[in-house]
Amino acid sequence: MRQSSVHRHPRTQFLQMLLLSTATSVALFGVGVYRNHSWGFAYLIWNLFLAWLPLLFAGWLIYVLRRKLWSSWEALVASFLWLAFLPNSFYMVSDFIHLEEVKRVDILYDAVMFTSFISVGVVLGLTSLYLVHQQFRKRFSIRSSNAWLGFIFLLCSFAIYLGRDLRWNSWDILTNPGGLVFDVSDRLLHPNAYPQMFVTTFTFLVLISMMYGLAYKAAQLVMYEKPVKN
Repeated sequence: MRQSSVHRHPRTQFLQMLLLSTATSVALFGVGVYRNHSWGFAYLIWNLFLAWLPLLFAGWLIYVLRRKLWSSWEALVASFLWLAFLPNSFYMVSDFIHLEEVKRVDILYDAVMFTSFISVGVVLGLTSLYLVHQQFRKRFSIRSSNAWLGFIFLLCSFAIYLGRDLRWNSWDILTNPGGLVFDVSDRLLHPNAYPQMFVTTFTFLVLISMMYGLAYKAAQLVMYEKPVKN
């Protein structure tokens, strides 16, 4: 007898739900294209693709760590790629500022469509964070794990500032590292000249910390919940 969806592994069910949610977001975009006769906001699809990458790299990292130490080159490369693309998941929150850039048929529909894309992107980022956090917990103390997590939150928040205000992206780490290093070092050496850096970084630091805290406690609640017997 074929195994029913109820008895599939929770990870498989969760991945299927992520894929379904992604497809739903794209379908909402397609309806928007039809209603507006315009491909406006097509970048949401690209941004959601980028938001998937941290989860894929986190999965690769976990696979490597089952066989090798974190100091191995495979684990270090996977960690670097995960961290480089992680900010893309939370960066999508800032896409809301584009809602009224162009005249559309129904701004409420567009708001729902944006929320669909952004919520999936955020869940992808939180999931990859949780998976890596669990690897921290296996190897370090709770205090050290939380310290690493806080540092990652700060890096993500600063990266979102670089992406939104300076238009840098994850690919520039490889394609234009010199320009990126110059802009970052200039802001670190002269922080008072860039007040918006503090506002954007601190705002997203608070937001990411709050979202992950809620997601982490929700995951613990689910794990402690006893399964319902049929």
